[in-house]
Amino acid sequence: MPKEILINADLPEKRVAIVADGRLEEFYIEQPEDKTIVGNIYKGRIENVVPSLNAAFVDIGLDKKGFLYLSEIEPSTFEPTVEERRPLHLEVKRGDEVLVQVVKEAFGTKGPRISGHIGLAGRYLVLTPQETHWGISRRIEDETERKRLKVILESLRLPREVGFIVRTAAKGVSARGILRDAHFLLRLWSRIKKLSYRRSAPSLVYEEYDLILRIIRDSFTEEVTRVLVDSKPEYRRILAFVRSFGKDLARRIHLYQGADLFFERNIEKQIDKIFERYVYLKSKAYIVIEPTEGLVVIDVNSGGFKKNISPEEAAFKVNAEAAAEVARQLRLRDLGGIIVVDFIDMEKEEHRRQILNILTEQLCKDRAKYDCLGISKFGLVQLTRERVHNTVQAQTYQNCPYCKGWGKIKSALSLCTFALRQLKRHLHSNHPAEVNLMLNPAVSSLMEKYRDSLKILEHKFHTKINLISNPTQHLEEIKIE
Repeated sequence: MPKEILINADLPEKRVAIVADGRLEEFYIEQPEDKTIVGNIYKGRIENVVPSLNAAFVDIGLDKKGFLYLSEIEPSTFEPTVEERRPLHLEVKRGDEVLVQVVKEAFGTKGPRISGHIGLAGRYLVLTPQETHWGISRRIEDETERKRLKVILESLRLPREVGFIVRTAAKGVSARGILRDAHFLLRLWSRIKKLSYRRSAPSLVYEEYDLILRIIRDSFTEEVTRVLVDSKPEYRRILAFVRSFGKDLARRIHLYQGADLFFERNIEKQIDKIFERYVYLKSKAYIVIEPTEGLVVIDVNSGGFKKNISPEEAAFKVNAEAAAEVARQLRLRDLGGIIVVDFIDMEKEEHRRQILNILTEQLCKDRAKYDCLGISKFGLVQLTRERVHNTVQAQTYQNCPYCKGWGKIKSALSLCTFALRQLKRHLHSNHPAEVNLMLNPAVSSLMEKYRDSLKILEHKFHTKINLISNPTQHLEEIKIE
């Protein structure tokens, strides 16, 4: 299916949309102060070793320490604090230095996940300098093309002490293009090693490309018919980047000079829907997406689906449409971790198997790794999806200062009762001659109905209570002075 890459870079916030036939398939966003560190390579210092986890916490110069499994420390990038090389699995200790790459962003209170297995991505290849395995991406399924690429890789005079993985973008690429990419990656690795020797830990020794160049490198494949970018400086930068590995691709890059690229292409409305809980399908059925801290729950509902067919067939048709949309939404929202999808119950095993096949087929379009555990007789599908970056929602929204992320706030009626309880405790402890009870107008107006309760408190504690309406107060805020 022909695709387009639309790049909105005329403001400090960078946004990239990958569109197929006018439909948003992938969406990425990058704030200037919140650039991803995934792919960055650091020279770090081990701060603490935790034998029970077989892991270490590593200072890489960021606010949070990186988490590193000891099994992922490569001897070639490990520098003990003593001259004699020690048995790695026994002797890693505080103060040792190690070269690591960030493989997962920091989430919540957790620091970034790091690894000693370095991988440098080029346009057509991934260089794995500590391994010797050469292979072809599993996403290249055509056997003839796999054999062609394997022959090319074997024919190139490349060092055998490092590993190479041929990427999907290499389909149809000549041996010359692949060799040029390999030489670029080898020179890059040489510079990284030299820099790591010169710098003291903790320090950054290699910074991954920003969002726009990463998308061009990873997603600008033969399927993409056009790249539209609305910033002249970014347009020139992309052209220079692309010409370094293929002049033919430059013809497909165009500068957009209209008023609003995303609005004109009807992308803005589709982006807004990414943040909604309810996703409506063409059949008028819908899915509900509920991310929690530990997992994501997705519920499939028939909604307004109306066809003169049996309940079993209706459930199957809704589930089939929902399965494709679930995979798309996971990709769009970049949701990760444990995911549970509750499809509508189906009696037939064949129907359940087909729904699972649709879901897994659509998940194959995703660059993130996933593992699907099958479908139960109740229509439940459990899967995990690789979580690498912060979600699009986390980069765009913050928790509501009113509900604190709960999604709900207390009713004015319950707040009246709560205020009366607080007032009673205050009067019991302080015995003031006069007290001010200050409430949000929505609560204070309802409190007028509790005048009898206020009079009882006045009589009991021999005090005067002044009810004050304060429009600047949070709805749930109660002030007693």
